[in-house]
Amino acid sequence: MKTVGVIGIGDMGSGLAKNLITNGYDTIGLDIDAPRMQAFVDMGGRPAETQAQVGAESDAVFIMVMNGDQAKSIILGSDGIVAQMRAGSAVILSATVKPVEAQEIGAAMAGSCVHLIDTPVSGGFPGAQGGTLTMMAAAPPDVLEKFRPVMEAVSANIHHVGTTPGDGQTVKACLQSLIGAQFSATFEAAVLAAKAGVPGQVILDVFATSSAGCGVVNNALEKIIDRQFEGTGSSIHTMHKDLTISMNLGEQLGVPLHTAAAAMQIFHAGRTKYPDGDNWVCTRVMEEIVGAELHRSGSKK
Repeated sequence: MKTVGVIGIGDMGSGLAKNLITNGYDTIGLDIDAPRMQAFVDMGGRPAETQAQVGAESDAVFIMVMNGDQAKSIILGSDGIVAQMRAGSAVILSATVKPVEAQEIGAAMAGSCVHLIDTPVSGGFPGAQGGTLTMMAAAPPDVLEKFRPVMEAVSANIHHVGTTPGDGQTVKACLQSLIGAQFSATFEAAVLAAKAGVPGQVILDVFATSSAGCGVVNNALEKIIDRQFEGTGSSIHTMHKDLTISMNLGEQLGVPLHTAAAAMQIFHAGRTKYPDGDNWVCTRVMEEIVGAELHRSGSKK
């Protein structure tokens, strides 16, 4: 396996591309955004003119776009990649989409002789850029083993969570319901501390060394107390979309998701008020309600 494609070279896809290039793969990529394409070329990537070209020249193609409609168009559309890909190659669906959308893609690819690995990722912008993503991979065991080396180039943890399309997306939906709740609880705790006059550094030090400390909480608190609400590689639109998928799955299965629903509303408020913000901008909405801000050195009222 020599040539790997990446379609969607944003905050996450650029990390995939960077680590594929670092690991010696001829990496061909495509994005609709010209500055992203230039950044891809600057890091050593090979630009494609069309998505069909990516499919025709690649042994495996990562799809890292925003939603299921985009993924379907790229994979199955009139100029989709599957029709151009060689027998035995693979589409690696690393975008987060609805489980049913992954199932529909898999059904449409049946008989194409092109494999589908349904493997959404977790780890966010730092994980993508650092090559330490966690992958929730669903594919037959032999397919996963064949493409494991290229997946290991971008991931530190590959979990085989199932064998059929949709299995990976289902696990991701469960994970995002938890992460959404962790985020929203962190935002609320930060605002509570701000109103009480507790310095942000104190809160971070205590939380990080307590049983509540984890990557999600610690990173969110760092961004909040340093007032980094934009440009951190964690657009609020992505988490909002992921929570929508979690809630949709809960509705389909008849599972009440009380805390995920609360998180959904918090992210909805944040996205409405600050559409250009990152996840932690939800904290600003709450801070404005109570009239206090959490800063590293102390709260401001």
